[in-house]
Amino acid sequence: MEVNELEQNQTIEKGLEKENEQKNFLESTLGKTINTAVDFGIRALLPDFIEDQVINLKDNLLEYGLKDGIKETIDDAIDLGKSALGIITGDFQNINQAQKAIEKGGIIDGMSALIDTVVNKISEKGLINTNIANTIKQGKNIILDNIENNIEKTFTSQTNSIENVNTYINEWKNCYNNKDFEGMEKEYEKLEEELKNLIPLENTLKQARNVENIHNLIKNNGKDFNLSEEALQLASKL
Repeated sequence: MEVNELEQNQTIEKGLEKENEQKNFLESTLGKTINTAVDFGIRALLPDFIEDQVINLKDNLLEYGLKDGIKETIDDAIDLGKSALGIITGDFQNINQAQKAIEKGGIIDGMSALIDTVVNKISEKGLINTNIANTIKQGKNIILDNIENNIEKTFTSQTNSIENVNTYINEWKNCYNNKDFEGMEKEYEKLEEELKNLIPLENTLKQARNVENIHNLIKNNGKDFNLSEEALQLASKL
């Protein structure tokens, strides 16, 4: 295999890996967001339900298709949204792309259909009566509005996380230039913590990896900043 072909294949593999990481992240993060919205919506639609009744209803919804349906709805929204935005293959480059894809992918319409389907299933099984089933279906806009608002809040939080990451990286660089390892350590710890809550974006992760490599290089060198140019260049490429 020629070098160019090998590099091309490695690039494709990295792209697919990043794409899968992003999809897994969105499934998990948006899944929790949607779950919370559904829970809140049920309580609003059925205010006379006691806690045990709410939990029982939610468990039945999850068991009869809501859990898997949420994941499938998110996946469909990602795929349809990418197609609508012209992102046929590859990963999201920024938060705005991911948010637009989810919106254009019809996640709210998908959740609307899913709620109807699951409520009908548990009604047919006799797990809820017709009146409760109709109340949920007729009032599902309360649930859908909560889902939409929570998704927007999630992406706003992602945008704030990106800003925080950039701030921590810049502060780390300032400390590095001033040979202040304690300051570097403080910013590095904040950076690592923030990355746990952030969708994997290649440009952001590349900068973070660069900081991580140089930081650990200095740390393992007894906090001595006297490193060879070759060592620094290698750390920035890892």
